Amino acid sequence: MADTPAELDEWTTELATALGIDASTVPTSQLLDLTRDVAHGITRPAGPVSTYLVGIAVARGIPLDDAVRTTRELVERRTA
Repeated sequence: MADTPAELDEWTTELATALGIDASTVPTSQLLDLTRDVAHGITRPAGPVSTYLVGIAVARGIPLDDAVRTTRELVERRTA
């Protein structure tokens, strides 16, 4: 997470630990990029909601890269 602000790294580590998650497995940059793309391409509130839905998809076994790609494809279709 070297390319994120220190406060975000600290928060991510604290929250991940509290939730029983290894903070080193959190793809912070990838999630921030996706949230930004959705927020700018669809509507701002769609960013965090979409990231949450991607998290559920990953928890159900869909690889993160596939879930991110699917989300971006939908954004592109809606904004084309």
